[in-house]
Amino acid sequence: MLPVRGRDDRATGLVRIVGTRIAWTPVGDGEFFCPGCGGDRNYERLTGRRRFTLLGVPVLPRGVTGPVVECASCRRHFGTDVLDHPTTSRFSAMLRDAVHTVALAVLAAGGTCARTSLETAVSAVRAAGFQDCTEEQLAALVEALAADTGRFFEQPGGASLAIELHESLDPLAPHLAPAGRESILLQAARIALADGPYTPAEREALITVGAALTIHADDVSRLLAAARTPS
Repeated sequence: MLPVRGRDDRATGLVRIVGTRIAWTPVGDGEFFCPGCGGDRNYERLTGRRRFTLLGVPVLPRGVTGPVVECASCRRHFGTDVLDHPTTSRFSAMLRDAVHTVALAVLAAGGTCARTSLETAVSAVRAAGFQDCTEEQLAALVEALAADTGRFFEQPGGASLAIELHESLDPLAPHLAPAGRESILLQAARIALADGPYTPAEREALITVGAALTIHADDVSRLLAAARTPS
């Protein structure tokens, strides 16, 4: 007796007869952070065209699909929003530049560039990646800022430093864990405290740093207070 084909068998047979196929076309390439591999990889950006197939042969167009990003290593497909995440090397550069900008802003707000403040700032900047940074270099940059009228936080119209802080920190903040954002603010607070209590201009600079890092105002106050407590 021949076996009786059930509904599932007929459905499977139908799928084998008809279906869809996607033909992918490369439209760009580059390097990205692959979520599947967990590291920097090359990618291709693809667009696709769906076709209705009969017995495996494309017969009718079914529209476009994509674009998608295909990892050259694991071959997985991702949405194009994955390209918004910086590569590891790009993230390191963003973090390094951000710490450098924050250190300069706090030193400039302090105005005096005391040796203890410079030492603390250089330590933070070197740890972030500028290993050749020196106290003399930072002091010279702060002097250049001082010569540029209106750049200090306490001066009327002195919004330039605040703008630079936001330009440096705004792109970085979404890619930092809360602990990472707090670490940058605490580093800045220690630079300000190295030569004594916060000045009004230093506090304003630190509040700006916290805002650019999307740290809640209450948490900024908590962290600034915690930085005053010896560890």
